Amino acid sequence: MARKVNIRQLVHALSDTLDLVGIDETHHGKRVAFMALHCAQTLGYDTGAQDRVYNAALIHDSGVSSTEVHRKLSSELDWEGSQEHCLRGETLLGRCRLFSHLAPVIRYHHTHWEDLPGDLAPSVALDSNLIYLTDRVDALICQNRDRDILMARHDICGTIARYRGSFFEPGLLDAFLETARNEFFWLSMDDRHLVRFLVEMERRGTPETAGRQTILEVAGMFADIVDSKSAFTHEHSKGVARLAKYLGRCLGLPAGTLDDLEVAGLLHDLGKLNVPDDILEKPGPLTEAERAVMLHHSFESFQVLSRISGFEEIARWAAFHHEEMSGKGYPFRKNETGLSLEARIIAVADVFQALAQTRPYRESLSPGAIIPILLDMAAGGKLDPDIVSLVEAHPEECWRAATCLD
Repeated sequence: MARKVNIRQLVHALSDTLDLVGIDETHHGKRVAFMALHCAQTLGYDTGAQDRVYNAALIHDSGVSSTEVHRKLSSELDWEGSQEHCLRGETLLGRCRLFSHLAPVIRYHHTHWEDLPGDLAPSVALDSNLIYLTDRVDALICQNRDRDILMARHDICGTIARYRGSFFEPGLLDAFLETARNEFFWLSMDDRHLVRFLVEMERRGTPETAGRQTILEVAGMFADIVDSKSAFTHEHSKGVARLAKYLGRCLGLPAGTLDDLEVAGLLHDLGKLNVPDDILEKPGPLTEAERAVMLHHSFESFQVLSRISGFEEIARWAAFHHEEMSGKGYPFRKNETGLSLEARIIAVADVFQALAQTRPYRESLSPGAIIPILLDMAAGGKLDPDIVSLVEAHPEECWRAATCLD
């Protein structure tokens, strides 16, 4: 499964995923990255150090899956419990060799300068504090949304300056204030102009060969972020990935396709991060309005994944998991002629795993209870009957794969 991957594209896609948590407050990580990069340039960082700060800033909130935590990030300058998502982000990045070097920076990106451990490497201390500084500036930007940014900037800079030497390292703060004198700095963070900046940054990225293990580690990190959204979806994506790969193996698919199926399973629910916590954890039926919100999620998954060169097929397999053989699914209204075997496998695996998992409105179902539901869905034109028959022939094996018991 080795393929050429633009690492900058991959980091941007991860940032897009994290942006979904904000629901209406988007591009937080990207604004932080823009500010951190320009401050690094003011400080005279070399290209490698600039890239390190930029990438860390883009994914600094990897430990945030909850919309409630995200609200605190944008509405409060400092709060008790702010370290929790830093610790989780450190853990997630530490498991992924592609990003593990950024884990210590993420660990301390909400630690006051005066409270940083004395034995911390100077580069980690400065990088994490620069991200903390620009992260808190963006919180103040969000709090001043009703004002023209050029009018609000003076108050924002005044507020940040009060924490010189306590929250923020003096040299970093001075560099920020110097950079912030330029109107370009503030105007460029408007969504319309930020997109142009991101396109240019992506253009500078160099495709690298990423092996099977690297791709699976990155996909697994995405899945961990999504599945942490709710206690009821814990390990859902991993279960779908394992079951999809098992079914693909039973069907004799080649090894490379099996690996891609696993990746698609891990990534299929990225869009769930854009669904408010209270909808995902509602113990009863969804209202029409709540269901409409839920209908967005597979489209959001497609939008994130389709931007990664080399992931085009994976994007379709992942995002079509709510399409139906009859053409009555969503969001693209594909029918059986437009659904590949792999997409059909993901759809069946998704339903099976969801039924095998406890949800707020019901307990976990046994294989014996799941099979009749799948057969009814196949008879109704929702799922591929051949794949459902395969599940029916191997219920216990499918259960173990879906519930990650092996």
